[in-house]
Amino acid sequence: MRSRRGFMGCALCAAVGLVATGAQAQPAGGVTRTMIGTIDYPGDGKVSILMTVELAPNAVIARHTHPGVESSVVMEGEVMLEVQGQPARTYKAGEGFQVPPGVPHGGKNGPATSKLAATYIVEKDKPLASPA
Repeated sequence: MRSRRGFMGCALCAAVGLVATGAQAQPAGGVTRTMIGTIDYPGDGKVSILMTVELAPNAVIARHTHPGVESSVVMEGEVMLEVQGQPARTYKAGEGFQVPPGVPHGGKNGPATSKLAATYIVEKDKPLASPA
């Protein structure tokens, strides 16, 4: 089990100040997130965000949570993900994962650059992610 100190920077989306309605391309700690689009989600106060995420070789994904569901597909490379309450798992190109709202997760990229397609359905006007 990895300690929180072992994770340096949240890779998938937890940049300080990244808010669900104002996501932009943000390189941080070997991670580049590019917002493709957002649309209000049917119902009260949610937004759906579509992003690409590029992870540098061996980039660390700090433990974090989201105020909604994360659904991601690994397009290139491989990413090891630790979701609280589940065993760590490595996802390779063509495989996907989902993380429920508020569940802490983090991990590490593999030895090559990885690219993911990610969709978040989260509470509008809240940070997309928070450290856990």
